[in-house]
Amino acid sequence: MQSEARNVKQLRSLLRSLSVVNPDIESCAVISTDGLIIATALDKEVDPHRFGAMCASLLALAERAEQEVNRGRLRQALVEGADGCVLLVQAGGKAVLATSAKASINLGRVFLDARRAPAKAAELMAA
Repeated sequence: MQSEARNVKQLRSLLRSLSVVNPDIESCAVISTDGLIIATALDKEVDPHRFGAMCASLLALAERAEQEVNRGRLRQALVEGADGCVLLVQAGGKAVLATSAKASINLGRVFLDARRAPAKAAELMAA
């Protein structure tokens, strides 16, 4: 139980560091593939449970679409809106890193940062 709490604390620290490294990242969370929140660093206006459920739904739809056209295992999904984007990246087999960013963001940099973080998150969750 203590190691699980320590891992969640380390995950939160990892998520907060994403926002420090890239100030255009406004919110991020590690969410189980069934929508349960594992750790968050969300903007205060974001409901974590709703965000988790929506991201899990998006991930499931993206995975199904990927399978339908035989493109292999899903690595990431990007939803781009007028005021920013949400990037979902697999973090191990049972979790996803969800990142919300401003419209002004450099997507290439977010892709780099968001690919490194899930590997670390998966490592922390496995410990």
